[in-house]
Formats: sequence, structure tokens, C-alpha cells
Amino acid sequence: MAVESFNSFIFKSEDDNVKNCFKDVQQQHRQNINNLASYIQDIGGQPQENLGMKGKMAEIKLNMKLGAKVDAARIIEKAIEGETKGVNMAEKVLRGNLDDKSRDIAGEILKNDRNSIEKLKELM
Repeated sequence: MAVESFNSFIFKSEDDNVKNCFKDVQQQHRQNINNLASYIQDIGGQPQENLGMKGKMAEIKLNMKLGAKVDAARIIEKAIEGETKGVNMAEKVLRGNLDDKSRDIAGEILKNDRNSIEKLKELM
């Protein structure tokens, strides 16, 4: 869902510095997705490739909240909010019953998301 959210953030941003930061964060999410999907396939699973109904509804809700024209601070605020939710979910995963490799991957995603939050906060 993060990749799609950042598509909206990039589209609605007018400041090139903000857009570039959003693109960097989005690229990190894509890398996280690729790493996770590869691991799931390596252990014999099949990764989900779509947002699902919940993800689509969240995307629609985000676009409605942002509206047609919104200032950079509001967009950055929403991006930080979304990243924080991602960190919270990764922390829950890490508290679960994981094998060492799964724990390493979830920990790396958590670290990346925390770094993304710091990058976004620097824009404020």
C-alpha cells in the first residue's frame, strides 16, 4: 500500500525537493517488497501482488483526505503518519513467532521505515 500512497503524494506535491524525497522513500518500499517477495518464494510460498479490498479502500480514503490541492506540510504529515503505521505493524511482526531469517527481514524493513520517517521529518 505504501508504494501506491507515495504515488499520490508525489502527484500532489509541487516542491521538487519533497517529490524527490517521496520518490526515495517509495523506492525503498519497492526494495522491501522485492526482498520480502523473494524470501516468500524461496520458502515455497506465493506472495500477494495486489492491495486487496482493504488497501484499495485505504487508498481512496487517503485521496479524499488530501483533496484536490493540498500544501506540502499536509502531504508530508500524511506520509509520516503512514510510515509510522508501517513501523507499528513491523514491530508487531517482530514480536511474533519468527524464524531467524524472517526476523532479519522484518527487522531490516523496520529499520528502513524508521529511516524513511527521519527523512520525511527533515522536510518539515
